[in-house]
Amino acid sequence: MSYETILFDIDQNVATITLNRPDARNGLTIRMVEELAHALIRCRADPNVRAVIVKGAGRGFCTGGDVKAFGESLRTDPLTPMRTLAMHLHA
Repeated sequence: MSYETILFDIDQNVATITLNRPDARNGLTIRMVEELAHALIRCRADPNVRAVIVKGAGRGFCTGGDVKAFGESLRTDPLTPMRTLAMHLHA
């Protein structure tokens, strides 16, 4: 999967995931949630990853859900990506 809304790097057993929508204060979209879940799956599958850092690009970490993207997400199933992300965050 190529990432459009996050940056992903592994250096010396530490994975860094950067929310990369600074113009929108890193507000979550369905795409970002899917990318976060995918990156966490990669971290979990890599036995060399010992820690994961999640940070935000720009001035803030994350403002929550991107309200402008809500209309788009209502046409799809917004809960499935959120459940997947929550499952991998709590693993």
